[in-house]
Amino acid sequence: MKRVVERLYACSSILNDKDQYAYYGRVGGCLITGNEDGVKHCAMNLLYSLQHLGYTIPPQADAGWIGEAGPGPSYLDPGSGGPENDFTNRNTSFMAWNLMHLAAMLKRAGGIPAHGNQRSAWDAGCRSDAPNPEHR
Repeated sequence: MKRVVERLYACSSILNDKDQYAYYGRVGGCLITGNEDGVKHCAMNLLYSLQHLGYTIPPQADAGWIGEAGPGPSYLDPGSGGPENDFTNRNTSFMAWNLMHLAAMLKRAGGIPAHGNQRSAWDAGCRSDAPNPEHR
């Protein structure tokens, strides 16, 4: 995931058709699986990185499965209990619905409003300390 986030950051200067950063108007979440603790720490790091890039994060945008600590089966391995885990299934369902609801809301609204977050406007002097009153 570090590599994926680094690749997203590499493209973070690209602008969308509203002259906002390219990831504005997109939603993000994460599902962490494995057989070690650390789901919350990984989710915090990833969700922070996504919102920092411009993604919108809904409530309960993460879910995870933790198997036995130490060497052992992963989520889909026979006998892991992963696919049958009610806690993981519930949180994954809630996350999926929240991501879809927020994406639909953003789509209906035409994305994040552009006023106040356009790179070209900032570069042109449209900010509170601009010497030109037209840009305040």
